[in-house]
Amino acid sequence: MPFLLLLVLFVLVPILEIYVIIQVGQAIGAWWTIALLIADSIAGSVLMRSQGRAAWRRFQAALTEGRVPGREVLDGVLIIFGGAFLLTPGFCSDIVGALLLIPPTRAVIRRIIVRRFSFQVLADMPSPGIPGGGRRRRRGPGSPGTPGAPGPGDAYDVDGTATEIDPRRLP
Repeated sequence: MPFLLLLVLFVLVPILEIYVIIQVGQAIGAWWTIALLIADSIAGSVLMRSQGRAAWRRFQAALTEGRVPGREVLDGVLIIFGGAFLLTPGFCSDIVGALLLIPPTRAVIRRIIVRRFSFQVLADMPSPGIPGGGRRRRRGPGSPGTPGAPGPGDAYDVDGTATEIDPRRLP
């Protein structure tokens, strides 16, 4: 998977950008294409600066209020990436950068990112009050407390405590 991602990022995206630049150049002319690329880079830097300042103010306000500035930090990261995409020459990267810098679309992208990664964070989060944090440990051959051969005992164990409850005493 990482190889495929690198292939897309470093081979296919530049080829797509060059193709789109050539098509735009054939439609409106080379000098207008260059002027358009310079103009959208300048507009992107201005937009990134204004959105970055607004995100910084929201970050400081969250700290002043005593709350964790999670949303503000994620906005700042998205603004940085959006500015980088807009400063990169190319029309496809400019579209992605504009989507990351414009507040309504950035809010949608932020929700998608939070939804995507919140399940992963919750799955990896240690459980409070459980010895060892409730983390799962893989026990395999040669691990302490397991038989030497792999098999049914070669599964995930969860650290924790158990209390036996008399079912007759339940309400």
